[in-house]
Amino acid sequence: MLPCALGAGLLVAMLVAAGIGVIPIPVKVVLQSIGQKFGLFRDVQIADYYQVTLWQLRIPRIVMSVLAGASLAICGGVFQSVFRNPVCDPYILGVSSGASIGAAIAFILGWDAVVFGITLPALVTALLTLLLILGIARVKGKHNTDTLLLIGIALNFLISALITLLIVMNQKEMHKIYFWTMGSLTHVSWLEIGWLIPVMIICIGILFYYAKALNIMQVGEETAQTLGIDTQRTTYIVLVTSSVLISVIVSFCGSIGFIGLIMPHVARILFGSNNRRLFTYSLFFGAFFLLVADTLARTVAAPAELPVGSITALAGAPYFIYLVLRKR
Repeated sequence: MLPCALGAGLLVAMLVAAGIGVIPIPVKVVLQSIGQKFGLFRDVQIADYYQVTLWQLRIPRIVMSVLAGASLAICGGVFQSVFRNPVCDPYILGVSSGASIGAAIAFILGWDAVVFGITLPALVTALLTLLLILGIARVKGKHNTDTLLLIGIALNFLISALITLLIVMNQKEMHKIYFWTMGSLTHVSWLEIGWLIPVMIICIGILFYYAKALNIMQVGEETAQTLGIDTQRTTYIVLVTSSVLISVIVSFCGSIGFIGLIMPHVARILFGSNNRRLFTYSLFFGAFFLLVADTLARTVAAPAELPVGSITALAGAPYFIYLVLRKR
């Protein structure tokens, strides 16, 4: 019953968030507006500026924040399980940086004014980064997770340096690139949500399918192999699946850090290390966390807006330090 209660709580939080902003909207009006989409409350008159604010600005980004937060959190749980390290983050393989350099190039070329003008280059460069990491890791038969981790960290620094050079060489687009790399849900649309949902369902389905194998791998690769688990294949499938999902999220929302670090760890403390349970609760915690962070990002400095990544970093960085100190 707990997942049902968390789902109900998340829906309530979404309704409350829809009413918060520069233009306050009562929750009753939010409910009536949603009901009208399903043929209810037809006799109720709702002001046009309420409808525009809800359906073109707030509700799309609220839905995206829930989907993106849930996706990043479950990917964090996968990475921590594969690397058997509670301080691993989904962006550790450099996929996020790979998406960021594609977005930076799109901004410089002026593609941000075109539909999917940022999304497609970001997605392509993110996937190319992933393929590069896996290709380098296969050299001389090096398939272990430590090799993937080290290569990912190295490429992360390399790509970050390239992004910095692009920013310095293109001062006019510096603000756009910097704001995007810090994460933003400002320009999300229903079209992007429509693309994300099927990708998310497929990827999360695959990750849950391999949750049992990941549980067995926690006791060690040799033991898992004796029990019939192809550890190398399982590792690659879940890492590729997670990276694809992260790539899509980053291509829509920019780089939003620390959700994949904090939420799975909290879920593990509260509900244990069984990956089926861990993934389930990470989904809810990640969705709620990013929903709250994005609501703060668009209201704290209103009418200006903060990058949502800065809000998650303010919460995530101290917790990361706490984890490091705790491990000592």
